[in-house]
Amino acid sequence: MFALAMSLQIARIYLLKPGLNCQWIGVMTVIDRRASEEVQKRLVELTCDLIAIPSTCDRPDDIKRCTEFVIKHAEVSETLTARLICEHDVLSTVILPRGIDVPEIMLFAHLDVVSLPEGTQYLPSIRKGRIYGPGAGDMKSELAILLEIFRVFHERYPGISLGLAVTSDEERGGAYGTRYLCEKFGLRCRTAIVPDSGSLNDIAVEEKGTVHIKITVRGAAGHASRPWLADNPNDRAIVTLSKIQNHFATLQNGSGYWYPTCTVTVLQTENRVPNRIANTAEVICDIRFPAPFTIDQMLSTVQGFLDDKMELEVLVAAEPTLLSPDPLFLSVTEEITGKPVRLIREHGGSDARFIAQYGIPVMMSRPFVGNLHADDEWVDIASMEALYRIYERYLERKLIPITQR
Repeated sequence: MFALAMSLQIARIYLLKPGLNCQWIGVMTVIDRRASEEVQKRLVELTCDLIAIPSTCDRPDDIKRCTEFVIKHAEVSETLTARLICEHDVLSTVILPRGIDVPEIMLFAHLDVVSLPEGTQYLPSIRKGRIYGPGAGDMKSELAILLEIFRVFHERYPGISLGLAVTSDEERGGAYGTRYLCEKFGLRCRTAIVPDSGSLNDIAVEEKGTVHIKITVRGAAGHASRPWLADNPNDRAIVTLSKIQNHFATLQNGSGYWYPTCTVTVLQTENRVPNRIANTAEVICDIRFPAPFTIDQMLSTVQGFLDDKMELEVLVAAEPTLLSPDPLFLSVTEEITGKPVRLIREHGGSDARFIAQYGIPVMMSRPFVGNLHADDEWVDIASMEALYRIYERYLERKLIPITQR
């Protein structure tokens, strides 16, 4: 385990010094301090251990290692059934109470993190009440919270109607993880918790749609000193991209960025020398769009700017998502934090879209996080415990009769 003494020390600092961004400190008067220390220590340990596994899509062995870690720490017993599912080399884990196919509540998480530049160290560190490291906020810390709450509740209440699903391709669109589990494997639940958006008091109720496209521009190779003898695909790509982005700029409506955007994320050729014009160029764009815009509208818009030597390929496509959180979850969040809940829109997407399409209420909030998808990504430790306490109270009220609490 990672730095047990250090994590315990950090926990004590937070408990005794409420000025350190501990926005929910008011509830500490009713929570046993020793129990709080133990929860923070456990969450810090799990998060740091998970960060230390570089579970990126280009490291399948580490994806497998992280999956094994999840199964081990879920502490599957005779009251649970665990399924390891592999579709298109994407590993997913589904753990359900024995004899229950549709649990009342399902916890969803992903263990994959984005690939960072070569040489990045996948090592956790703790500074000023935060855990730093690749994937700390998206979503190794949230996975740690779900693992701990799942383990604790099945230990306290064997057979409780609570499931856990952990996938490994969310950062690549989730097609063979959560989407496959819902559409092909048939996974269902009454209510879902997906801590992959929002913040502690900010509950996501709407997400933009997503389209990732690749545009291949064909030309004719030549020497860079005689550009008139070639057909430079880079020049044509740049001109076309300028037209596309100018069009998207006209869709701005003064609503706080709640409009379609098109971002060029990759522009490349096979060239490795400076004095050659390539045969082809490839462009990858990330398009985000709110309702009432649709995938078909976005694709039709882009296609209208392409010439007959350009090909468009759809890599990922998802319509905008509307979420319906449980009112009980909102009220519990306010009780624990002592602050009102805000229902927010999110510019990013998540695997929640694959769940919500079946009319399942989805709760999306998470701890305080920052610098997502960077090597100094972080998560606030005190807010991790706050979210754990929210889940604890919500699950008890939702699933446990008063006489058994």
